[in-house]
Amino acid sequence: MRLDDTYGRPLRNLRLSVTDRCNLRCHYCMPEEEYAWLPRAEILHFGEMAALVDVFIELGVDKVRLTGGEPLLRRELPRLVRMLAERPGLRDLAITTNGVLLGEQAPALKEAGLGRVTVSLDTLRPERFTALTRRTGHAQVLEGIAALPRVGFTETKLDTVVIRGVNDDELADLIEFAKRVPAELRFIEYMDVGGATRWSMDQVVSRREMLAVLERRYGRIEPIVESTSAPADRYRLPDGAVFGIIASTTQPFCAACDRSRLTADGTWYLCLYAPQGVNLRDPFRRGATPEELKALITGRWRSRADRGAEERLALRERAPLVPIARLKQDPRLEMHTRGG
Repeated sequence: MRLDDTYGRPLRNLRLSVTDRCNLRCHYCMPEEEYAWLPRAEILHFGEMAALVDVFIELGVDKVRLTGGEPLLRRELPRLVRMLAERPGLRDLAITTNGVLLGEQAPALKEAGLGRVTVSLDTLRPERFTALTRRTGHAQVLEGIAALPRVGFTETKLDTVVIRGVNDDELADLIEFAKRVPAELRFIEYMDVGGATRWSMDQVVSRREMLAVLERRYGRIEPIVESTSAPADRYRLPDGAVFGIIASTTQPFCAACDRSRLTADGTWYLCLYAPQGVNLRDPFRRGATPEELKALITGRWRSRADRGAEERLALRERAPLVPIARLKQDPRLEMHTRGG
């Protein structure tokens, strides 16, 4: 079936956060020193996650991406991957990871049926990685990326959040690295979502600026015209290499957004910028039937009118989305809780 919201956007793409914990502290995602974490008792078991995914599949979802926090911190994650990979209605099962634990887990994930992997890679410089993430582990990330083709993964993507004065001098270097992996690189404009409490517009490197820098290096860059709800606009270099830019800060794609997010404690968010979500865990644990859960999800999606990134762009004065005090009161507002 197809379930559309008020703008005709289908419910098709589910981000499933399996944990709110992370082993890095990237400045653009987790810039503070202390965090409120989801209570362990409220975290969904794998069976609960799979059962809720079944409900979403019956409503039209055919893509699931596992996120976090850092999803590879969730114990026995390949078991969940295997459960989801067996769902006949699911045509795309992927994961987004920071790559630190990927080298040791890639074989088990592939064997369990995971389809694709996206790795966050913001820099090729170890010292810059340590400054940006406040952790070591750059070598492990590179090893994790190298492990992917060895165990049979294809269609790998690398995601780079571009921040002015931090890593915007590495655009071409990252593209050349992606060619060797091989992987498709996607540059992401720095976003003012969740806990990005130190975000400012002057740190955003726009798509236009990125293309100008790359054209000076490579010459004419050809846009790839395609009809898709994917967040990245894709481009082809003169040598045929393809990369993408996700311009969600300066050129939002709300009109085509088919994504929703289910946190590790069962809170369903219909927009990355949404201040409130729908609690699916409690009705599920009280014994709600799949039909009752479908009715709850259907009602909320059909009334969905969220265009969070466009609303943020229209603001005359654009400050960080959520103040620190409020983040400590509600950890579900954090990006590391609701996934990217």
